[in-house]
Amino acid sequence: MIAKGHDIPNVTLVGIVLADIGLSMPDFRAAERSFQLLTQAAGRAGRGDMRGRVVIQTLNPDHYAVRLAADQDYEAFYKKELEFRKWMRYPPFAVMANVLVRASHQEDALRMATELGYLLNPPVQGLRVMGPAEAPVLRVKSEFRYQILLKASGRQILRDALGRLREYAEANRWGATSLVIDVDPISLM
Repeated sequence: MIAKGHDIPNVTLVGIVLADIGLSMPDFRAAERSFQLLTQAAGRAGRGDMRGRVVIQTLNPDHYAVRLAADQDYEAFYKKELEFRKWMRYPPFAVMANVLVRASHQEDALRMATELGYLLNPPVQGLRVMGPAEAPVLRVKSEFRYQILLKASGRQILRDALGRLREYAEANRWGATSLVIDVDPISLM
């Protein structure tokens, strides 16, 4: 929301409501996206000769993405985000793949995802398996979706694990769209 400041002449007021809503998304890039959106929105205030004021409404004012966006501190955000990703073994400190299993019946999708989970466990050294679990959006149109997130210390480890999954799906004659593999996913939705 952008409005002219009525109490102060030549001031543009930018209000950001629920500024931290994106932080609740199940995605390791949530803080980065929130920081980017907040700094872009704040950049709408005070252009040219016009001064600006930004008001951020948030439920989580202490989150580093909100705090550093309010300060427009790009370097501090970069350092904090890199520290978080290293600690959690997210890119660029690991490689990832999101494995999505889809079926028209929920029981089938759950069974198939569970079979893949058993196939991956125990994981080989350098591979971390998270899931299977319901996808953030369980049902899209007539398909139910479950996902497994894989993190690996190297590309070959990830490639080998994904190859085993594809071979299993082919050997069990899964439908052409039953298994969707997204390497280096942009979103985990």
